[in-house]
This record gives sequence, C-alpha cells and structure tokens, in this order.
Amino acid sequence: MASQSLNLERLPKHLQETLGRTLNPAKLQATYLRPNTIYEGDARCLIPRIEPNSVALSVWSPPYFVGKTYEADLTFQEWQNLLREVIALHFPVIKPGGFLVINIADILCFKDDSMPKIQAEAVSQRRSPVTREDVLKAMEHNPKANRYFLAKLLNFSEQTIDRRRNVNNIRGGKYEAQTRVKIVGGLVEDWALSAGFYTHDRRVWVKDAAWESSRWASLSYRSVDEFEYIYFLWKPGVTKVDRSRLSKSEWRDWGSRAVWTFPSVRANDNHEAKFPVELPTRAIRLLTEPGEIVLDCFLGSGTSAVAAIRQKRCYIGIEREPKYVKIARRACKRAIQPKQMALPG
Repeated sequence: MASQSLNLERLPKHLQETLGRTLNPAKLQATYLRPNTIYEGDARCLIPRIEPNSVALSVWSPPYFVGKTYEADLTFQEWQNLLREVIALHFPVIKPGGFLVINIADILCFKDDSMPKIQAEAVSQRRSPVTREDVLKAMEHNPKANRYFLAKLLNFSEQTIDRRRNVNNIRGGKYEAQTRVKIVGGLVEDWALSAGFYTHDRRVWVKDAAWESSRWASLSYRSVDEFEYIYFLWKPGVTKVDRSRLSKSEWRDWGSRAVWTFPSVRANDNHEAKFPVELPTRAIRLLTEPGEIVLDCFLGSGTSAVAAIRQKRCYIGIEREPKYVKIARRACKRAIQPKQMALPG
C-alpha cells in the first residue's frame, strides 16, 4: 500500500526512520481487520490490527472530557493519555499522504484550583444594592463587628455581606474550584507532532448555539457555545489534490473555506454526543477517492461509517460500548439496504 513515488531521502532525517518502519513493517500479521466491518473493543487494542498504510482517512470525534457517561471514569491525565496513544497508533495505518481528521472542542468548564475565586461585579443585574464600599464604611464605623452584625445593620444577608467584603467566589461556588476554558488545540498539535503527523489545516464548525431556544443569560462575559474545531493532520507523503471531487459551488462554499456552517444533531436520542453526518461527509469527499478506506475509532452511533457508505468508500469502525456497536451496525445496514434494493434481479 505504500506510495511508490515517495522519496524518503527528501524528508527530514527523523521522518526517514519513522516512515521507513511503516512502509516496510518488520512483522506482517496473518489477518487484519476487514473493511466494511464494525468492531467492538478498545481503539488502543484494535488499531494495531489494521493493515499498515491502508487507511486514506481517519475521521472521528473523541471524548471531550466534559462529563459524558462514556468518559466519566477518566481523569484529565487519563483522557490525555488516551488521545495521545490513539493518535500515535494511527501513524502506521494511515497511508503516506493520508489524513487524520479530529473534531474536538475546547473544555469550557475546566476546573482549576489555582484560579482566583474573585467575585464578578455584575452591576446591571445586581439583586442587592449593597456595595463593597457600603460594607467597608460600616466596618470602619464598627471595627469589632462580625458579618452577622453587619448584615443586621445593613439589612441584608450575611452571605451578601461576606461576598462584598471579601470579594470571594460567585454565588454557589464559594467552596468549589473556579472554572476556565482549557484550549485543547495545542495538546492535539503536540500529540500529532510527536506521532509524526503535521497539522495540515484546521476548520471551524459553526453549529447550533447552546441554549438557543431558551431564555439563556449569563452574568459574565463568557460566550454561548456555538462552534467546534476540526483539525486536519497529515502523514507525509504524496497527497492527491482533486478539486473535481466537489462541484464548483461546493468548492466555493465549503471546500476552500475555513468556516463550515451546518446544524448540530437536534435529538441525541440513542447517543449522548452525536455529530452530524455532514461533518464526516465533507472530510470524506474532500480527502478521499471512492473505494478507499475510512476509519473511525470512536464510532459511537455509526455516523462516519454511514457517511462512508453513502460516498462509496469502505469503512472500518471501532467502538467499545456494546450498545453503540448495535446501533451503529443497524445504521450501516439501513445505509446499505437502499443500494441493494436498486440492484437488478
């Protein structure tokens, strides 16, 4: 499966050795994972069983470390170790010039014990007219007073007095770690580079805004969650660039554009975190040819496999949760059946 036109001598020395091992694997297995099959198990165990240099594109969305049921058992360090290892395991199986495409979002509520617990002054929505200046003035006139005396003096709760006086954490979070946004792009880039991949491109998927249909409001400047990243990681090799895979309007509207806009899945009825079929479909059409193999090692409900079937590509799906394996297999069967019905005889 190696690219015959790839000249290792033209590559950096560290890649000559790394790529040389994948192009000439020392040990060949008797059997590899069969394409057009969904496998139940851990990606870290099953990816090494894929034929080297056979996958044109691996497109997936990993656990985001945001508290979903299927990731609840992971610590932050374990989550990092999982993604780092899975990315590294892809390098031997992606063909030279092929791609690893990862859809992932920043961790918006990342708990950080080192972050200062400082009250935000939401002045336009403040429920209590008592200011910090009022509290400090009362303390100046009553230097031995505790917060209970001050609360009675100012006719407000001791919690309000305490928040104003000590400029402590926001309501409900006095004893909890503050949260911040954890930017994950740098982590993904580091894991990719250490595996031998290079960050070839990135897209932004603009999805439905969180809480769009509710009366959502915030007392901070934090924005509504309405986008995720799609990172294109490239394995060195000859990449076929064929704009004819898309129509002129498709190339203009999204093939050459950094921002992709399409709705998220409205009903996560059989999986907690579905991504829309449009996402893998665009990556598949842009980066692969009919008949090539598309891998998703966090297959979930089967979206990437369904997209591959519809685009006349082969697929390999890996999913560790038995209930999702069943759902994905049913989804693939439904995607195949219309084509079978169209066959003569």
